[in-house]
Amino acid sequence: MGAAVTSRSSRDVRTKRALITGISGQDGSYLAEVLLEKGRDVHGMVRKLGPEFPARLAHLRDRIALHQGDLANASSMEELISRVEPDEIYHLAAETSVSACMEFPEAAWQITGLGPERVFDAVRKHAPGARIFHASSSEVFGEPKETPQSETTPFHPRNDYGRAKAYAHRMAHHYRERHRLFIGVGILFNHESPRRGARFLTRKVSHSVAKIALGQDRELHLGDLHARRDWGYAGDFARAMPLILEADAPEDFVIGTGMAHSVEDFVRAAFNHVGLDWHDYVVIDRELMRPQESGIVQADPSKAKTVLDWEPSISFEELAAMMVEAEMTSLRGGRSAQSNVA
Repeated sequence: MGAAVTSRSSRDVRTKRALITGISGQDGSYLAEVLLEKGRDVHGMVRKLGPEFPARLAHLRDRIALHQGDLANASSMEELISRVEPDEIYHLAAETSVSACMEFPEAAWQITGLGPERVFDAVRKHAPGARIFHASSSEVFGEPKETPQSETTPFHPRNDYGRAKAYAHRMAHHYRERHRLFIGVGILFNHESPRRGARFLTRKVSHSVAKIALGQDRELHLGDLHARRDWGYAGDFARAMPLILEADAPEDFVIGTGMAHSVEDFVRAAFNHVGLDWHDYVVIDRELMRPQESGIVQADPSKAKTVLDWEPSISFEELAAMMVEAEMTSLRGGRSAQSNVA
């Protein structure tokens, strides 16, 4: 699906080929745009190839190539790496929903925990000179031992997703040190956008606020409003990924805004954008309280700012407004909030 694969010997040696696992997700779609702007030959792995191009990538249909791959199958990963011959691999694919990992822990472990190891090993065998970006997560910190969290903060995961991510993170270090692979790790804090999946909190809030503003709903049911997270814009995080691979040596980098906000802060910002008082519409539902909530999750991105010259461009309030606007456009009959917005 998309452009045909040319061999390394026959393609322009000046054009780097990038392979993105999880390209159809929020982060993958933004990263594809960033890499195309950098002149990369962009290829992506999806679970299944179908007649319909993924919604988040529809605007890139003629500029990228898609390939089917299965992270739970080592042979599938080896065949993909061997055939595509990438210069860069961006491993983003994972079961990113904490609740889904709790509901199906074994399946989540196969993809989020063991999947990266299969990718690393396939690269070791078939493209050892390629550079790998591995997407880690702030969930590895769990109940943080210190605030803010940096590259040296001890791991203390409190849920199945965090435990799987912590294992994959350590395997990235193993393949970096034992097999001398260039594996740059981004410890990504919460990052949102209009392309975020509908099951995530920020999309639930932005969608409900838009419906209330348009007179299509009356209430927004939420659980804990006091949980604090470091929320950034996914497009900004995508910009950091190739910078990590352009560094002189493979290292770990915390990617976040450096500012923590509560769920209540996000709700307030979203309602403020449409001129409404959130107190009039939010209903606290104890059944929505999630167990094992982490403490204050806040990034210390000073290393990324110093070494990579990276910093966020979209503020917390701008992010909330962007997401609500996309939902309102969709509800009015415009393009989907999942499409190529923002």
